[in-house]
Amino acid sequence: MSTYDNLRRQCRTLESLLDAKLTSYARLAANAEREDLEASGSSERWLDLEEEVDGLLEKLRETNDQLGALLNDPDSPPSQSMTRAIQRHREVLNDYERDSARTKANVKAILDRANLLSGVRNDIDAYKSSAAEALLSERGHIDSSHRMADDILGQAYETRSEIARQGGSLGGTSTRMTGVLNTMPGVSNLLSMIKKRRRRDSIILGCLIGFCVLFIVNFMFR
Repeated sequence: MSTYDNLRRQCRTLESLLDAKLTSYARLAANAEREDLEASGSSERWLDLEEEVDGLLEKLRETNDQLGALLNDPDSPPSQSMTRAIQRHREVLNDYERDSARTKANVKAILDRANLLSGVRNDIDAYKSSAAEALLSERGHIDSSHRMADDILGQAYETRSEIARQGGSLGGTSTRMTGVLNTMPGVSNLLSMIKKRRRRDSIILGCLIGFCVLFIVNFMFR
């Protein structure tokens, strides 16, 4: 079998494989809009298919280059049918390259949009989390304020009860003081009587002493 026939057979095999891979690649890109990329694992499948498509395209280019070299062989000039066949394989390669580039662009746009949406979701989740933490913190502050108010009210009630008890004690003391003051006139009279009696006793004693002195003096000068 000639080199030309071998290369054509390789081209047909590579074109068939490439067509199947590009179809799967395009179908995966079309279904990506309805899938959760992370949950479905589409990103990993895209990468695998891209590598396979790129590998097949590279092999098909090499095979087409080898076929193209046959057109410039002076020792075995190609026939018109060979030239048309080689040109057709080149056109098919160009179509596959355009399809691959277009599908890659679609996939990149889908991935960029998915990453953007994921970032927005993460920002929203972070905002919700921070808002919830702020609400919980605010609720903690409010609860703390309520407990402080309850403590202050409890202290106020205790102070009020203590003042009431002290008021009762002061009232009893005031009553006792009033009773003592009410008895003061009697005490004053008693003290006044004692003073008068002592004054009278002093006068009597003075008179007695004076009489005795006069009696002694009169007795001595007789």
